[in-house]
Amino acid sequence: MATCDVCGEYENLPYQCKRCGKTFCAEHRLPENHDCPGLAEWNDPGGVFDSGFDESVEGGGAGGSGSGNAGASAGVAGRVKRRIDRETSTGGLVSYFRNNATYAILLAMWVTFLAQWAVTILFGEAVHSQIFVLRSDAIGRVWTWGTSVLSHSRIQLFHIIGNSIVILFFGPLVERAVGSKRFVGFFFGAGILAGLGHVLFAIGTGAPTTGVLGASGAGFAILGVLTVWRPNMQVLLFFVIPMKIKYLTWGIALVSAVLVIQSGTGGVGGIAHLAHLIGFAIGLAFGKRNEGLARSAGGAGGVSMGGARGPRGPGGPGGPGGRF
Repeated sequence: MATCDVCGEYENLPYQCKRCGKTFCAEHRLPENHDCPGLAEWNDPGGVFDSGFDESVEGGGAGGSGSGNAGASAGVAGRVKRRIDRETSTGGLVSYFRNNATYAILLAMWVTFLAQWAVTILFGEAVHSQIFVLRSDAIGRVWTWGTSVLSHSRIQLFHIIGNSIVILFFGPLVERAVGSKRFVGFFFGAGILAGLGHVLFAIGTGAPTTGVLGASGAGFAILGVLTVWRPNMQVLLFFVIPMKIKYLTWGIALVSAVLVIQSGTGGVGGIAHLAHLIGFAIGLAFGKRNEGLARSAGGAGGVSMGGARGPRGPGGPGGPGGRF
């Protein structure tokens, strides 16, 4: 799905204009319907807006030739439609994920979760760890920097469910403001840095071998962005308790900081609290740096800026998500 750049309506199969690069619904897909700037520069090289229909009619004086001209005009009209379809097409599978990267990430998380089970059953826990877990004693396995962000605990199902809920409700708000490409880079960048930061801290403090996996670092980064952009946005903690997002996120950050200090290892009870803090800090910095984008994206599909009387945020759990 994506929002039309003219009316803001959601479209399951959005059309992308190859002239201006924007996305439109079926009603505004034609260049003349969305006031495409490319119209002024087109100069009609392929005769797309001049089908020749008038000339064919004017040239058909006799009745017999009139039917022939009508058939020719129908053929020209068909070619015109096919040309317009190409110029305002959906752009294929890749274009479908434009403004929908959040959902693509969620799909990748659940596919990875199934792959974790398959690898464990077929090849054992050791192989699973080599592929999916970022470990302090094997930090050189650079592929795990990325796979660990999409991987989750196979035993505690709430791990992936909690992270999925946070990303599902809050991810699109950030993506629509900064764009899909930047959002994907931000998501994986925050997740990777959060995981690396946690294992490097474990190495530096001489803690026992530590392994991390999960999207909680990236999820906290998303919450950090919204804490800057929309601090008074109302969220529902556990779908029940209403509160402003700034109280929720800073409260969780405070608890995580206390636990990190007390443990001295960055994690307590199998939860990588230090990774949460790193992700949150990255989100705060990213949000501050991109405040202008958030303001320009206000309105349909964007992130409203302002005080507590603004629109309510998503009715998600607003909680810390799953374990990292």
